[in-house]
Amino acid sequence: MLYVGPEPAEAAVAAALRVAPGAPVIARRKLLIADEVPVRIATSYFRADLFVGTRIAEPGFVEPSLQTELETLGYRFGHAAEMLTARTPTEAELATLELAPGEWVVEVLRASYCDQDEPIHVLQTVCAGSRHVFEITQVTGADQF
Repeated sequence: MLYVGPEPAEAAVAAALRVAPGAPVIARRKLLIADEVPVRIATSYFRADLFVGTRIAEPGFVEPSLQTELETLGYRFGHAAEMLTARTPTEAELATLELAPGEWVVEVLRASYCDQDEPIHVLQTVCAGSRHVFEITQVTGADQF
């Protein structure tokens, strides 16, 4: 876990969460490593007006999962939308992912909405453009944020 706490929403995250750009959101950022190589920065964003004061805003991992905690708080998965972007990395991404000069990143921004069409969770995944594999599994019969 790299960071858990408030930060201003960048434009794409703000739009997905339906808040004003720069509005405070809760960020939960972690780094995924494979064979000692940093391959993915995954940041979950949550609306501060809904989740301040919950376990989602607390440091560390939420056990057993963020999805379980969202359901405990009364939010049921409705649908999601994803936006894929290839771009040059930010300085922080360049350093964190240990990228070679000129290497690009791939960003997936996944906005999840509850069954009442309220934006609940935005997941921003940034991977080195030359080293990524997305393996996604779900519990049988259960939709997940």
